[in-house]
Amino acid sequence: MSKISPCLWFERDAEEAAKFYISLLPNSKIENVMRSPGDYPGGTKHSVLLVEFTLAGQSFQALNGGTKPEYTQALSLSIDCEDQAEVDRIWDALVANGGKPVACGWITDRWGVSWQVVPRTLVKLMNDPDRAKAARTMQAMMQMVKIDVAALEKAANG
Repeated sequence: MSKISPCLWFERDAEEAAKFYISLLPNSKIENVMRSPGDYPGGTKHSVLLVEFTLAGQSFQALNGGTKPEYTQALSLSIDCEDQAEVDRIWDALVANGGKPVACGWITDRWGVSWQVVPRTLVKLMNDPDRAKAARTMQAMMQMVKIDVAALEKAANG
């Protein structure tokens, strides 16, 4: 387990959320499911209290806190996607069952957690030493909801 692990608060869906998240990316798994030794404000004895899981090699925790959390975009989980196919697969999974597309590659999943689905091409083009090319890339990205790699490349090349 990492020394620092982000802990995501859920009303009572911690295990369901963790299972969903690990289905998105390789090198992901549930490490431990801690059950409560007694009743607590968010649940009862033997109910799932905390799920420790690894997501693409990074450790996380999911806590059943008993009240619905209010997430903001002040903290988001950014996914480095190899190509458009990976962007599409992850995007579609996050939108399914109540996720909401936001803008510029951002999406909020059904629990309210904010994600950034970012193709490597976007980062490469935004860091291009040709600043006009980078600016055209940014301008195109600002018009998108889900990032479209082909459209970015077309915009970058003028």
